[in-house]
Amino acid sequence: MSKLSAEPLEINKRLYPIYRIHQPLASPSEWKVEYKELFRQQGFLAIEGILSAAEIESAKCALSDIIANPDMKGLVEFTKPRSELRTQEEMELAVRKVYKFVDGEERLGELAKHATILSIVEQLLGEPSKLAQDMALLKPPHGGGEKPWHQDMAYGPLAFNKSVIGVWIALDEAGIDNGCMHVIPRSHMDGATPHYALRDWQICDANVPVERNIAVPLQPGGILFFHGLLYHGTPYNFSPKRRRALQFHYAPESVAKLGMEEYKRIFTNELTNAEC
Repeated sequence: MSKLSAEPLEINKRLYPIYRIHQPLASPSEWKVEYKELFRQQGFLAIEGILSAAEIESAKCALSDIIANPDMKGLVEFTKPRSELRTQEEMELAVRKVYKFVDGEERLGELAKHATILSIVEQLLGEPSKLAQDMALLKPPHGGGEKPWHQDMAYGPLAFNKSVIGVWIALDEAGIDNGCMHVIPRSHMDGATPHYALRDWQICDANVPVERNIAVPLQPGGILFFHGLLYHGTPYNFSPKRRRALQFHYAPESVAKLGMEEYKRIFTNELTNAEC
């Protein structure tokens, strides 16, 4: 086995061990206001069956249209030069991320305003929300890349003085074998953590308590709601299956951006010169 292929396999084994598997609520009808306290304590909550089959298919078609047509509203992050990609399938399998599409893609924009999603988000936030970020995260089969452990609020667009809530929507089955989300329960209680530019903008591997890891597999249409400071990540996808997911972030309506010095103090090592 080559060193290139051995390293990702070792990363999956070392950083995403399967100790526990989360059992989501079976449907949004099981949501109760009492689950707000569980979310506050654990930092996440998963619910299956929020999107219908028609909504899932509409979202996947919308993403395909954005990827195929560079004139459509939405930015696409390819893993290879677009000029080298000849077919629609080649293009879709070479996409890591699609983002900034809600204002120009009606089908995806409607999902960002989904009544059930917003109802749960605003109950968790305790006040009206505003959309802070929109993206789709794609893991192609046979080696779709890792997203190392991180906190979403450590990324500039989400660096606010109040918590954001991430809404991660499975469009394909997101399983143990193809890159489902992994979380560290209660890690949001520890506050902001310095991040380092290593394989990505990430928490130092040695600082992640992977022995507490919980995998969160979801069926298409299932959603993971999680606190903006929760440690989470996704492993490489070595399976033959695609894994497409939408992710929206919602902030409290009263939120304010962190100043640069405050951001550096709590999310980076710039002021301390600490090393990973």
